[in-house]
Parts: sequence; C-alpha cells; structure tokens
Amino acid sequence: MKIAYIFPGQGAQYAGMGKEMYDGSPQARKMFDRADEILGFRITEVMFSGTEEDLKQTKATQPAVFLHSVIMATMLGDRFRPDMVAGHSLGEFSALVAAKALSFEDGLKLVSRRARAMQKACEAEPSAMAAVLGLDEAKVEEICKTVTGVAVPANYNCPEQLVISGSVAAVEEACEKLKAAGAKRAIRLQVGGAFHSPLMESARVALEEAINETEFSYPVCPIYQNVTAGAVTDPALIQANLVAQLTAPVRWTQSVINMVADGATDFIEIGPGKVLQGLVKKTHPNVNAGSAEISY
Repeated sequence: MKIAYIFPGQGAQYAGMGKEMYDGSPQARKMFDRADEILGFRITEVMFSGTEEDLKQTKATQPAVFLHSVIMATMLGDRFRPDMVAGHSLGEFSALVAAKALSFEDGLKLVSRRARAMQKACEAEPSAMAAVLGLDEAKVEEICKTVTGVAVPANYNCPEQLVISGSVAAVEEACEKLKAAGAKRAIRLQVGGAFHSPLMESARVALEEAINETEFSYPVCPIYQNVTAGAVTDPALIQANLVAQLTAPVRWTQSVINMVADGATDFIEIGPGKVLQGLVKKTHPNVNAGSAEISY
C-alpha cells in the first residue's frame, strides 16, 4: 500500500479560499503573512475577499492555488508521509515544496515569476485552449497536426479527456475537425492564453534563468513530473523538467498510470477543489482517491 499525494493547478481556485486556515491556525497565518511580504501585494485579500474575477487573473491565481496547497500540506504535519507526489501544471511547484525539494519562499517566488511571465506571453499574441472529450489521444494528436498554425495537445487529463492549446484560429479549426471526427465536445476554455504550447516560449526563457538560480534539494520521495510522467528525484533533472513544462504537455494520465504501476493504491489531493481525484478515478477506477483533511 503506497500513498500518492497530488496537487491541483490553475482552475481550482474559488472565492474565500484559505480564509478558514488563516483564521484557524497560527502556523497558516504566519505563512500567509509571509506570502504577502514576498509577493509585494496582499494576496490574502484577493484570496479571502476578492471576487471570482479577481482570482482569475493569472498573477493572482497561481500564487493563490500554490499557497492553499502548500499551507494545507504543512498543516498535515506528521500525517504527510508521501510515497510519491505529483502536481498538475502549477501544482508541480506545490508538490516540490511539500516534498522538501524546494523551500516555501523560493517556491512562491518562482510561482510568481512564472505567473507574470505567462501573463506577458498571453498578452503578446492572441491564443486559446479548448477541452476535447470523447476522442482518444492518438486521434487528437493526428488532427492537431493537420491544422494551419499552432494547435497542440496541452493536457492529457484522463482517457478521452484532453485539452488543446495554440493560436486562436488554429484552435478553432482544430475544434471543428475534432467534432467532425466524433468528439463529444470540443469547446473553448475561458483562460488567458495557450498554456503548455510553443506560444509560451518567451515565458519559458524568462523562467529558466530564475529556476537555474534557485537551489533545489533531493525530495523526500519521487515526484512524477508532467513532462515525462516518470519518477524523478535528481535535483538537476527536476529543474530541467520544470523549465520544459511551460511549452510541453501535462502528461497527467500517464503520470497516474505510472504511479499505480509503481504501487500507488491511495491518492490524496491537497489543495482547493476535487478535480484531480476525479481524473484519477476516471483513469484507474479501482484505486482510492480523496481529499486531505486538516485539523486545527
């Protein structure tokens, strides 16, 4: 019996997130207050009192989800004993901090840098993402290659649930072709731009310098990184995969399959929402998947 802890990414945020932890735990309050100092703005106000629209701004969304997850993992204390960890996109940073490969302060600084770089890349060129349901991976990959412009698989979330990413015209063309090929749905997502595609190259370059200047340690357990979907413990390889992640797809389906193959029987999601545990169950119906429970 092995436990895999999993950490959500952008999209899991909700208005009021983290307020209960801030009010109920001096330890959590200290970490939230430190985050305000590091970021140079009151992320706590956005999280606790901001609207859904406020939280959708990438510069706020990514630090907010990261903080919620990392603080929750910290509050688990001795109960947090992972045999393996993984995080979906942004969640990979949360997983690395929870697994002691990266300090809380350095993780937050990198997440903030990442969010700003991605926002800038989104503003530089009109781009989009779309959810595709009901087609296998190979068919989606094949159709994306026939489109004029950039359209690539960005998130392999679970069997027959993918997200594609690219320029607006290319994604729209791909959606029409995917529906014609039998997709149950191929619909544009309300996101800022083409995450995990070549259109994030400027963000990858901006983040690479910061990642290479940051100290990474060996994690307490293997992390299954998005780029390869395989278990990694070497700090240099972790850094390289984090850099590549911005322009490469999130291989979540493959990560879950590999974690189960390596003995994972229980998946515990740490952070806002329940999206990842749902994806785990769709990929491997026979494993246990639930949310972390904290006490005050």
